[in-house]
Amino acid sequence: MTVSKRLRQLRQTLNLSQVEFAKAIYISNGYIAELECEHRKVNDRIIHLISLTFGVSEKWLKNGDGDMFFKTPGEKLQRMVSLFNELPPNFQDYVMQQVEQLLKVTNDSSV
Repeated sequence: MTVSKRLRQLRQTLNLSQVEFAKAIYISNGYIAELECEHRKVNDRIIHLISLTFGVSEKWLKNGDGDMFFKTPGEKLQRMVSLFNELPPNFQDYVMQQVEQLLKVTNDSSV
C-alpha cells in the first residue's frame, strides 16, 4: 500500500472529510485530494504534521510498519515532547502550570 493510500485510510478511520482533514493540518482540501490520488508526493513535512496533529506513527504512514496510532506511553511522551518543543517559551510555562494543576486535582480527588 502506498503512502497516499495510507493517508486516505487514516482520514477515513478518523471519519473526516477531505475538507475537515485539510483544515486540521492547515492545508487546502484540494492538496489533500491530490495527495490521495497520487498526483502529488506526500513529503516529510506533511507526514510530520499529520503525525503531530492526529497521533499517527510516522513509520506507519511512511511505510506501513507498526500500528497506525501511538499506543505506548513512550510514543505518547515522544509526541508530547515534540509538541512542547514547538511552543514559544511563555506557552511552555503555561503548559507546565496546567500539567501541575492537573496532577494536583488528580491527587486531591484520589484521597
